[in-house]
Amino acid sequence: MARTVLIVDDHAGFRAGARALLEADGFEVVGEAADGAAALDAADRLRPQVVVLDIRLPDLDGFAVAERLAAGARPPAVVFVSSRGVEGFRRRLAASGARGFIAKAELTGECLSALLD
Repeated sequence: MARTVLIVDDHAGFRAGARALLEADGFEVVGEAADGAAALDAADRLRPQVVVLDIRLPDLDGFAVAERLAAGARPPAVVFVSSRGVEGFRRRLAASGARGFIAKAELTGECLSALLD
């Protein structure tokens, strides 16, 4: 059975590209969200196993979204993505409970699977 994924990013083009890449590698993308509030709502409704979460969103930052997701009864695995390098986020990333970080340009199903397994 394919892992279910919610993609959260404020750029529609990235969401579409990520959906195509992940679905081609066997993931089932169950939803998309453009901001933190929509992500929390979608995660509650769709119950994805994995949330691919941009760090910089227009309302809440990805770390705040991840913290709220982790407080749920059945929290999804969170993998952060960003167009910026991981260097500026290392401390917060380590404390976040997320499975890891993938640069947007390097996102593939294989990279995502490696962080989840």
